[in-house]
Amino acid sequence: MGTRTAHTSQLEQGELGEIRALLDGAFEGDFSDEDFEHGLGGMHVLVREGGELVGHGSVVQRRVVHRGRALRVGYVEGVGVRADRRRRGIGSAVMAGLEAVIGRAYVLGALSASEDGASLYERRGWAVWGGPIGVLGPQGPERLPEEEGSTYVWVPPGGALPDPAGRLDFDWRNGDVL
Repeated sequence: MGTRTAHTSQLEQGELGEIRALLDGAFEGDFSDEDFEHGLGGMHVLVREGGELVGHGSVVQRRVVHRGRALRVGYVEGVGVRADRRRRGIGSAVMAGLEAVIGRAYVLGALSASEDGASLYERRGWAVWGGPIGVLGPQGPERLPEEEGSTYVWVPPGGALPDPAGRLDFDWRNGDVL
């Protein structure tokens, strides 16, 4: 199993297509163009076996307002493992690479977990954010109660968790906000 970390700009010809195909399969067709777009412009972790892409995840910078302060957050996107390779440590390898990036560049990691992915994140020390979740929308701040309970955060070693009762307001983007 080989793991590589690269910025979107450093991906080789054809790799974006491979990533998209992997994620379409991993999410059983429930991975939109906006979902794909959200994972671009940051760092990618790619896992290959025998030259085939079997795992992927990316981390992109987002600004998150917490108690009046804009935090630089590494937001995890597009974590997926090919169905026939699951439960073999590939997801953990992807997350270890992403956490290394977050630990060197951000004050906090965040992600929105599916029910299927939640146990992976919890085993790695990610925790559900206990406070309200919102977005800095075009019409101003909006609360997103549907994201509460599925938004996870991770504090890099040596960091400090912001007040977990406080609201996190994520920057706006097209498609699913979180």
